[in-house]
Amino acid sequence: MSIPVSTLSAKDFASDQEVRWCPGCGDYAILAVLKKVLAGLGVPREKIVFVSGVGCASRLPYYLQTYGFHTISGRAPTIATGLKAARPELSVWVVTGDGDGIGAGSNHLIHALRRNVDIKILLFNNEVAGLSKGQYSPTTRIGTLTRSSPKGASETPIRPAALALAAEATFVARTIDTDGEHLAKVLEAAATHRGSAFVEILQNCKIFNDGVFEYATDKSMKADAALYLEHAKPLLYGKDRNRGLRLNGLDLEAVEHNGRIGDDVLIHDENAARPTLAQLLAGLSWPDFPECFGIFRRISRPTFEDQFAHLTADGRGKQKLTVADLFKSDDTWKIEKAR
Repeated sequence: MSIPVSTLSAKDFASDQEVRWCPGCGDYAILAVLKKVLAGLGVPREKIVFVSGVGCASRLPYYLQTYGFHTISGRAPTIATGLKAARPELSVWVVTGDGDGIGAGSNHLIHALRRNVDIKILLFNNEVAGLSKGQYSPTTRIGTLTRSSPKGASETPIRPAALALAAEATFVARTIDTDGEHLAKVLEAAATHRGSAFVEILQNCKIFNDGVFEYATDKSMKADAALYLEHAKPLLYGKDRNRGLRLNGLDLEAVEHNGRIGDDVLIHDENAARPTLAQLLAGLSWPDFPECFGIFRRISRPTFEDQFAHLTADGRGKQKLTVADLFKSDDTWKIEKAR
């Protein structure tokens, strides 16, 4: 029986499946916030679809009372693209992890974002391949000890938000599992954005990479280690908001701030046509700089579905042969210029 959208609650989005992640996993917090956000969107459950690939995060479709597809490694964005093209009225979400989405599926992710497919991609980033028992992933920091890097990871890590910006995604944000209020605001913004929305969620893996984001969660460090982006507001951080970011040539630098907004401290503009500053901000990392959280970019551009519908509509208007006609015709066709 269909429940009126106006009366939906977080409980209505809970499936009958037992939620099975490791005790203390950040995925529990993300799932709880996501159910609340979905309940507030005003979208019927039968119009929502979650598509996942492979990994711990990819269990999530089982735990939501919506439609869902548990697909194959790295290919969730591709399947979501096909679904959205065929059924544009649906709200389509992708759930992936750093190993699945940035490792096996980086090419599929990039193309979904550059095409501006109207799907919402949530990338749970714990900087380790948890389901495959603690191997390092494409986002693992240099020096991290894992089962496949016992002497410390030595490869330069990919920054997911920076990758999404390079792919020209029209909405790019970063949040964290332990900040439920911020996580909810970012997910709500992504849900209402028309076009590709990419959200990197820093998520603690209690078993294989515990505490990797402690600098952004520990109250004694967070003020200096995390900078929360606000549109049209100065880039300030610190316990007394006495530090800011400014440009020094083509690089960012941190400066002491006296409380007055001068020309030297940058103002965040998430609607900027070019993601130049957003790229610089997405690439910052602790301890050299604060980690940035919030919406890096939010712009409007025609979606893949709009362009796809236009092309197919044009094609149908000019088509003269049916499939049956083609099967009955010769093996080759000659295309002649229209008179």
